[in-house]
Amino acid sequence: MHTHADQTLLVLASGSPRRRDFLSQLGLTFTVSAADIDETPHPGEEAAAYVLRLAREKARVVAERSPGSFVLAADTTVALGMTLLGKPQDPAEARAMLTSLSGKTHDVYTGVALAGRHEEALAVHTRVTFRALSAGEIDWYVGTGEPVDRAGAYAIQGKGGFLVARIEGSPTNVVGLPLGETLALLTRAGVPLAWRPAP
Repeated sequence: MHTHADQTLLVLASGSPRRRDFLSQLGLTFTVSAADIDETPHPGEEAAAYVLRLAREKARVVAERSPGSFVLAADTTVALGMTLLGKPQDPAEARAMLTSLSGKTHDVYTGVALAGRHEEALAVHTRVTFRALSAGEIDWYVGTGEPVDRAGAYAIQGKGGFLVARIEGSPTNVVGLPLGETLALLTRAGVPLAWRPAP
């Protein structure tokens, strides 16, 4: 995964292990350089605009220190109506988020942006419907520790899969990187997709 900078065309501007794993599964060679930006939503900012703005900002910050590279960034948020649900700071906040999502349909948006040698950004939308959850199920899931540091307080690819009754759209979008759209974006940009097995 890590090569010398002069050989690396693709830089992932994200510290997310899920996004790293996805790119590795695609056989892409890349380095990781996380961007630290202010992720506060602007007043009245809609979910799609919010994730696009953050993805673009992350990509540009890292592109400035990675000349000659393609820099890929992404940002995912969960929206319940007009309320954006970020990452819960503690178990109590995770419990409140899961309670609000129980039995309802919510929207997951991921902004994906390329900067550097090619500038382009897109937002991908998936609708997720939760089962009606009992207080006991929510307490058990919060107790696993998985909800903390996950947008919307759940990981669909982990233990949180039990929460979901139905999904409409890209499943990988809900994990944090819509693979089909991201691969199409990289292909349009001219990123070489030479396959090599993940280590």
